Amino acid sequence: MRHLMASRKGFTLIEIMIVVLIIGVLLAIAVPSFVTARTTSRQNACIKNLRAIEASKDQWCMATNHNTGDTCAWTDLTPTYLKAQPACPGGGAYTIGVVGTNATCTIAGHVQ
Repeated sequence: MRHLMASRKGFTLIEIMIVVLIIGVLLAIAVPSFVTARTTSRQNACIKNLRAIEASKDQWCMATNHNTGDTCAWTDLTPTYLKAQPACPGGGAYTIGVVGTNATCTIAGHVQ
């Protein structure tokens, strides 16, 4: 009988609790870094979209002989100068603005 008790193998409750604790610490370190990386990535993608809008607005302005202060609409830019109207990855909305001003996003920090 004694021989059967000694041959049992398995994890103790303490060992399992230590593993869970280590996993919790790793998650506490990794999750904020992941959230920050995702936010930065969305912001960079939005800035890239704003630059593309500006470039297409400049092309439209030169091709159609418009001057600073003239109004530009999405229908003027798509599909000739932009394939489609870009969407902000953060959920914001873009405003083209008049010729000579920068396009803007409704989310703070998404500025070119």
